Amino acid sequence: MNTISKSQIKRDALVKATIYLVNNHGFHAAPMSKIAKLANVSAGTIYLYFENKQDLVNRVYIEVKESFTKFAFKNYNEELSVKDGFENIWKNIAEFKLKEIDEAMFLTQCDNTPIVDEPSRKEGLKHLQPLLHLWERGQKEGIIKPVSPYLLYAYSIYPIAFLMNMQQREVCSLTSANIDEAFEMAWNSIKK
Repeated sequence: MNTISKSQIKRDALVKATIYLVNNHGFHAAPMSKIAKLANVSAGTIYLYFENKQDLVNRVYIEVKESFTKFAFKNYNEELSVKDGFENIWKNIAEFKLKEIDEAMFLTQCDNTPIVDEPSRKEGLKHLQPLLHLWERGQKEGIIKPVSPYLLYAYSIYPIAFLMNMQQREVCSLTSANIDEAFEMAWNSIKK
């Protein structure tokens, strides 16, 4: 039987509390004392796992990014055509963002504000390499527009966060048909 140690339970509680507070109150309104209180641990306990608040946020970011990319690349095979490979990754990302809302919102917060330091951002970016390689291959094959990966991401992946926010606010409900349409629009925005 696999049991989780008390230490791991406390660390997990700190991670969840950090994600919740950053999502709902922002980085600056999430002091270590509030994180500890929400996690139901003493303030000093945080320092058993993390050096300081910046270390906490950086490490939570990297962990969430790892979880996100593991999900994004499930069932991905480099042998797929560029479009099929992109569709697989894109739909996995959409599923993650629509189901793992707290983690997805946390990543969006981190991507849109300077709360994560540059080395941690670069570490997080490493996890997206299969997508970047797919886009490179698509550019070499003349299938994908010859623009920077930042533009490709901005026009094809980033809109998923907008859709997630609209669904969260109950402005729209995303069906599988909407997801298919959104994928086609994303693909059309980057294909040559």
